[in-house]
Amino acid sequence: MTEEEHLNILVIMGSPRKGNTFQACEVLRDKMQEYQAVDFEYLWLKDAALQPCRGCLSCFSKGEEKCPLHDDALAIQDKLMGADAVLFASPVYGMNVTGLMKIFVDRFSYFFHRPRFFDKKAFLLTTTGFMGHKDVLKYMEMFTGIWGFDVAGRAAIITEGDNHEILKKKSDAILEKAAKKFSSSLTSNKRKRPGLMNVIIFHGQKGAMSQVIDESPYDYHYWKEKGWLSPGTHYFTDVSVNPVYVMIGMIVEKIVTRKMRKI
Repeated sequence: MTEEEHLNILVIMGSPRKGNTFQACEVLRDKMQEYQAVDFEYLWLKDAALQPCRGCLSCFSKGEEKCPLHDDALAIQDKLMGADAVLFASPVYGMNVTGLMKIFVDRFSYFFHRPRFFDKKAFLLTTTGFMGHKDVLKYMEMFTGIWGFDVAGRAAIITEGDNHEILKKKSDAILEKAAKKFSSSLTSNKRKRPGLMNVIIFHGQKGAMSQVIDESPYDYHYWKEKGWLSPGTHYFTDVSVNPVYVMIGMIVEKIVTRKMRKI
């Protein structure tokens, strides 16, 4: 395989140090090389100039270019858009992602309103000494899914315990399985069918966005130009959607639309 055929995996590294999370990513990379050539490009959030979001809502109403914070956000957005896939990695801090990762998520809040990564796969990785990994993976799956990523896999590595040899064997097995699954997903252009919650989120947002032309014109026009406000549109992408999910989603859309009109 030639250099040009290497897939570029952007790693959003939420850890402030080269510890367990970084080592797990390196093991994952090495195991993925057995299936296909990949390059891991690390974006260390600790080194990125990302200021905390001020909650001014300018990105919603006027667009991300109008944000009063002048930092690395738009350059990072370009990296996200240019990657073949993205690996989100964070250790468990205080039963959640690290503060670095949370600032990253908050700084790109407009992705929740204007999702765009539907052509990209994401993989989620967390490490913990004992617990909290389920909450971290759930949170990362939530925001990456709403942003448009097709979540291709997830892995949690537990690093503390009495028998480090057993833990290492378990971790290697988890990462071996994850590498195979992630690599396989990268060779396929197929997306998973949206689940019920995915469809509900779409229709709920559709109901809201159809009513914000004055308050958030940038959001409104983004949705309109994508065709997502059209009556027959039931999801962000052209995939098969369960008819029952569509019915439930349309009910949610009507409820949200009514509430937004009252507001």
